Amino acid sequence: MTTARLPLFPLNSVLFPGLVMPLNVFEQRYRALMRDLSELPEEEPRRFGVVAIRDGREVAFSAPGLPDETGRLERGPGAGFGTDPMNAFYSVGCAADAATIREREDGSYEVLATGTTRFRLLSVDASGSYLTGEVEEIEEEEGDGAGALASGVVRAFRTYQKRLAGARERSLSGQSDLPDEPAVLSYLVAAAAVLDTPTKQRLLQAPDTASRLAEELKVLRAEAAVIGKLPSVPAVELTRRPTSPN
Repeated sequence: MTTARLPLFPLNSVLFPGLVMPLNVFEQRYRALMRDLSELPEEEPRRFGVVAIRDGREVAFSAPGLPDETGRLERGPGAGFGTDPMNAFYSVGCAADAATIREREDGSYEVLATGTTRFRLLSVDASGSYLTGEVEEIEEEEGDGAGALASGVVRAFRTYQKRLAGARERSLSGQSDLPDEPAVLSYLVAAAAVLDTPTKQRLLQAPDTASRLAEELKVLRAEAAVIGKLPSVPAVELTRRPTSPN
Protein backbone atom coordinates (compact mmCIF):
# COMPACT_ATOMS: atom_id res chain seq x y z
CA MET A 1 0.00 0.00 0.00
CA THR A 2 1.30 3.44 -0.88
CA THR A 3 1.14 6.15 1.74
CA ALA A 4 0.28 9.83 1.49
CA ARG A 5 0.34 12.87 3.73
CA LEU A 6 -2.93 14.61 4.57
CA PRO A 7 -3.83 17.62 6.71
CA LEU A 8 -5.89 16.40 9.68
CA PHE A 9 -9.15 17.75 11.04
CA PRO A 10 -9.98 15.92 14.32
CA LEU A 11 -13.63 15.87 15.35
CA ASN A 12 -15.88 14.38 18.02
CA SER A 13 -17.77 12.65 15.22
CA VAL A 14 -17.16 10.13 12.46
CA LEU A 15 -17.22 10.88 8.73
CA PHE A 16 -18.13 8.07 6.30
CA PRO A 17 -17.32 7.76 2.58
CA GLY A 18 -20.01 9.34 0.41
CA LEU A 19 -21.51 11.39 3.23
CA VAL A 20 -21.53 15.19 3.41
CA MET A 21 -20.36 17.06 6.52
CA PRO A 22 -20.71 20.84 7.07
CA LEU A 23 -17.94 22.42 9.13
CA ASN A 24 -17.74 25.73 10.95
CA VAL A 25 -14.01 26.53 11.05
CA PHE A 26 -12.97 29.18 13.56
CA GLU A 27 -9.74 28.07 15.31
CA GLN A 28 -6.51 29.52 13.92
CA ARG A 29 -4.96 26.14 13.12
CA TYR A 30 -7.94 25.09 11.01
CA ARG A 31 -8.26 28.52 9.43
CA ALA A 32 -4.68 28.05 8.24
CA LEU A 33 -5.62 24.64 6.84
CA MET A 34 -8.61 26.00 4.91
CA ARG A 35 -6.58 28.96 3.68
CA ASP A 36 -3.97 26.58 2.25
CA LEU A 37 -6.64 24.39 0.64
CA SER A 38 -8.30 27.45 -0.89
CA GLU A 39 -5.05 28.46 -2.54
CA LEU A 40 -4.65 25.15 -4.38
CA PRO A 41 -5.18 25.22 -8.17
CA GLU A 42 -8.76 24.54 -9.25
CA GLU A 43 -7.85 21.19 -10.82
CA GLU A 44 -6.33 19.84 -7.61
CA PRO A 45 -8.54 18.14 -5.00
CA ARG A 46 -8.81 19.98 -1.70
CA ARG A 47 -8.35 16.91 0.47
CA PHE A 48 -7.91 16.56 4.21
CA GLY A 49 -8.40 13.76 6.70
CA VAL A 50 -11.15 13.59 9.31
CA VAL A 51 -10.26 11.51 12.37
CA ALA A 52 -12.48 10.90 15.37
CA ILE A 53 -11.08 11.92 18.74
CA ARG A 54 -10.59 9.07 21.19
CA ASP A 55 -9.13 11.13 24.04
CA GLY A 56 -8.92 14.92 23.80
CA ARG A 57 -10.84 18.11 23.07
CA GLU A 58 -12.22 19.09 19.70
CA VAL A 59 -11.93 22.76 20.65
CA ALA A 60 -8.79 23.90 22.47
CA PHE A 61 -8.85 26.45 25.30
CA SER A 62 -8.02 29.23 22.86
CA ALA A 63 -10.27 32.02 24.13
CA PRO A 64 -12.65 32.75 27.00
CA GLY A 65 -15.61 30.41 26.79
CA LEU A 66 -14.01 28.08 24.19
CA PRO A 67 -14.95 25.63 25.49
CA ASP A 68 -14.46 26.43 29.20
CA GLU A 69 -13.49 29.92 30.30
CA THR A 70 -11.94 28.52 33.49
CA GLY A 71 -9.48 26.39 31.52
CA ARG A 72 -5.92 27.29 30.68
CA LEU A 73 -5.09 28.60 27.22
CA GLU A 74 -3.59 26.09 24.82
CA ARG A 75 -1.71 26.90 21.64
CA GLY A 76 -0.33 25.07 18.63
CA PRO A 77 -1.60 22.49 16.13
CA GLY A 78 -1.85 19.73 18.74
CA ALA A 79 -3.61 21.77 21.44
CA GLY A 80 -6.12 19.66 23.34
CA PHE A 81 -4.62 16.34 22.23
CA GLY A 82 -1.86 15.77 24.77
CA THR A 83 1.86 15.30 24.21
CA ASP A 84 1.37 12.65 21.50
CA PRO A 85 -1.65 13.44 19.28
CA MET A 86 -1.40 10.00 17.65
CA ASN A 87 -2.70 8.46 20.87
CA ALA A 88 -5.64 10.89 20.98
CA PHE A 89 -7.18 9.73 17.69
CA TYR A 90 -8.75 6.55 16.41
CA SER A 91 -6.49 4.81 13.92
CA VAL A 92 -8.98 4.74 11.02
CA GLY A 93 -10.33 7.93 9.51
CA CYS A 94 -11.95 9.18 6.31
CA ALA A 95 -10.47 11.42 3.64
CA ALA A 96 -12.66 14.39 2.75
CA ASP A 97 -12.92 16.63 -0.28
CA ALA A 98 -13.78 20.25 0.50
CA ALA A 99 -16.27 21.01 -2.25
CA THR A 100 -17.04 24.46 -0.81
CA ILE A 101 -14.80 26.71 1.27
CA ARG A 102 -16.33 30.10 2.03
CA GLU A 103 -14.49 32.68 4.14
CA ARG A 104 -16.54 34.94 6.38
CA GLU A 105 -15.77 38.57 7.20
CA ASP A 106 -14.35 37.60 10.61
CA GLY A 107 -11.84 35.21 9.03
CA SER A 108 -13.67 32.01 9.93
CA TYR A 109 -14.83 29.56 7.25
CA GLU A 110 -17.94 27.70 6.20
CA VAL A 111 -16.91 24.39 4.66
CA LEU A 112 -18.90 21.66 2.99
CA ALA A 113 -16.88 18.45 2.81
CA THR A 114 -17.69 15.02 1.35
CA GLY A 115 -16.15 11.80 2.61
CA THR A 116 -14.27 9.89 -0.06
CA THR A 117 -12.13 6.95 1.13
CA ARG A 118 -11.11 5.40 4.43
CA PHE A 119 -7.52 5.51 5.56
CA ARG A 120 -5.35 4.12 8.33
CA LEU A 121 -3.44 6.75 10.30
CA LEU A 122 0.24 5.78 10.56
CA SER A 123 1.78 8.86 12.19
CA VAL A 124 0.99 12.45 13.14
CA ASP A 125 3.21 15.50 12.58
CA ALA A 126 2.62 18.57 14.77
CA SER A 127 5.50 20.68 13.45
CA GLY A 128 3.45 22.91 11.14
CA SER A 129 0.55 25.32 11.48
CA TYR A 130 -1.86 22.39 11.72
CA LEU A 131 -1.62 18.65 12.20
CA THR A 132 -0.75 16.42 9.26
CA GLY A 133 -0.73 12.66 9.11
CA GLU A 134 0.90 9.92 7.11
CA VAL A 135 -1.94 7.69 5.95
CA GLU A 136 -2.55 4.64 3.82
CA GLU A 137 -5.81 4.15 1.94
CA ILE A 138 -8.03 1.23 2.95
CA GLU A 139 -9.71 -0.47 0.02
CA GLU A 140 -13.33 -1.49 0.51
CA GLU A 141 -13.75 -5.26 0.27
CA GLU A 142 -17.25 -6.71 -0.14
CA GLY A 143 -16.89 -9.82 2.00
CA ASP A 144 -19.13 -12.88 1.99
CA GLY A 145 -22.90 -12.51 1.83
CA ALA A 146 -23.01 -8.73 1.57
CA GLY A 147 -26.06 -8.76 -0.71
CA ALA A 148 -28.21 -10.88 1.62
CA LEU A 149 -27.08 -8.89 4.66
CA ALA A 150 -27.96 -5.64 2.87
CA SER A 151 -31.59 -6.78 2.48
CA GLY A 152 -31.76 -7.54 6.18
CA VAL A 153 -30.25 -4.17 7.08
CA VAL A 154 -32.81 -2.33 4.94
CA ARG A 155 -35.66 -4.03 6.81
CA ALA A 156 -34.04 -3.48 10.21
CA PHE A 157 -33.30 0.16 9.43
CA ARG A 158 -36.90 0.82 8.38
CA THR A 159 -38.14 -0.69 11.65
CA TYR A 160 -35.58 1.35 13.58
CA GLN A 161 -36.66 4.55 11.78
CA LYS A 162 -40.34 3.96 12.51
CA ARG A 163 -39.75 3.34 16.20
CA LEU A 164 -37.38 6.28 16.49
CA ALA A 165 -39.87 8.57 14.74
CA GLY A 166 -42.66 7.32 17.00
CA ALA A 167 -40.63 7.89 20.16
CA ARG A 168 -39.79 11.41 18.99
CA GLU A 169 -43.29 12.05 17.62
CA ARG A 170 -41.94 12.78 14.16
CA SER A 171 -43.26 11.86 10.73
CA LEU A 172 -41.47 9.58 8.26
CA SER A 173 -42.94 11.40 5.24
CA GLY A 174 -40.56 12.42 2.51
CA GLN A 175 -38.02 9.69 3.13
CA SER A 176 -35.91 8.70 0.14
CA ASP A 177 -35.24 5.15 -0.94
CA LEU A 178 -32.15 3.44 0.40
CA PRO A 179 -29.37 2.58 -2.09
CA ASP A 180 -29.06 -0.95 -3.48
CA GLU A 181 -25.27 -1.09 -3.49
CA PRO A 182 -24.21 -2.83 -0.22
CA ALA A 183 -21.16 -0.66 0.55
CA VAL A 184 -23.05 2.60 -0.04
CA LEU A 185 -25.94 1.31 2.06
CA SER A 186 -23.62 0.31 4.90
CA TYR A 187 -22.10 3.78 5.12
CA LEU A 188 -25.44 5.59 4.82
CA VAL A 189 -27.01 3.54 7.61
CA ALA A 190 -23.93 3.98 9.81
CA ALA A 191 -24.12 7.75 9.38
CA ALA A 192 -27.90 8.02 9.79
CA ALA A 193 -28.33 5.89 12.91
CA VAL A 194 -28.28 7.72 16.26
CA LEU A 195 -25.23 6.02 17.77
CA ASP A 196 -22.31 7.10 19.94
CA THR A 197 -18.90 7.82 18.45
CA PRO A 198 -17.23 4.51 19.49
CA THR A 199 -20.01 2.52 17.80
CA LYS A 200 -19.85 4.60 14.63
CA GLN A 201 -16.07 4.27 14.65
CA ARG A 202 -16.39 0.49 14.94
CA LEU A 203 -18.60 0.52 11.85
CA LEU A 204 -16.18 2.73 9.92
CA GLN A 205 -13.23 0.43 10.55
CA ALA A 206 -15.06 -2.84 9.84
CA PRO A 207 -12.80 -5.07 7.71
CA ASP A 208 -15.30 -5.35 4.84
CA THR A 209 -18.82 -4.41 3.78
CA ALA A 210 -20.36 -7.70 4.91
CA SER A 211 -18.87 -7.34 8.39
CA ARG A 212 -20.19 -3.77 8.65
CA LEU A 213 -23.67 -4.82 7.56
CA ALA A 214 -23.69 -7.73 10.01
CA GLU A 215 -22.72 -5.39 12.84
CA GLU A 216 -25.37 -2.88 11.77
CA LEU A 217 -28.00 -5.61 11.76
CA LYS A 218 -27.23 -6.43 15.39
CA VAL A 219 -27.04 -2.78 16.44
CA LEU A 220 -30.28 -1.77 14.69
CA ARG A 221 -32.24 -4.67 16.15
CA ALA A 222 -30.93 -3.93 19.63
CA GLU A 223 -31.62 -0.19 19.32
CA ALA A 224 -35.12 -0.77 17.92
CA ALA A 225 -35.92 -3.12 20.80
CA VAL A 226 -34.81 -0.55 23.36
CA ILE A 227 -36.65 2.32 21.67
CA GLY A 228 -39.81 0.23 21.54
CA LYS A 229 -39.85 0.05 25.33
CA LEU A 230 -39.22 3.76 25.92
CA PRO A 231 -41.98 6.38 26.08
CA SER A 232 -39.62 8.93 24.52
CA VAL A 233 -36.03 9.23 23.36
CA PRO A 234 -33.91 11.80 25.23
CA ALA A 235 -31.36 13.94 23.38
CA VAL A 236 -28.51 12.01 24.93
CA GLU A 237 -25.97 13.43 22.50
CA LEU A 238 -26.33 16.80 24.19
CA THR A 239 -25.08 15.43 27.52
CA ARG A 240 -21.94 13.68 26.36
CA ARG A 241 -19.66 16.69 25.99
CA PRO A 242 -19.71 20.49 25.67
CA THR A 243 -21.40 21.72 22.53
CA SER A 244 -18.84 22.27 19.77
CA PRO A 245 -19.15 25.10 17.24
CA ASN A 246 -17.70 22.76 14.57
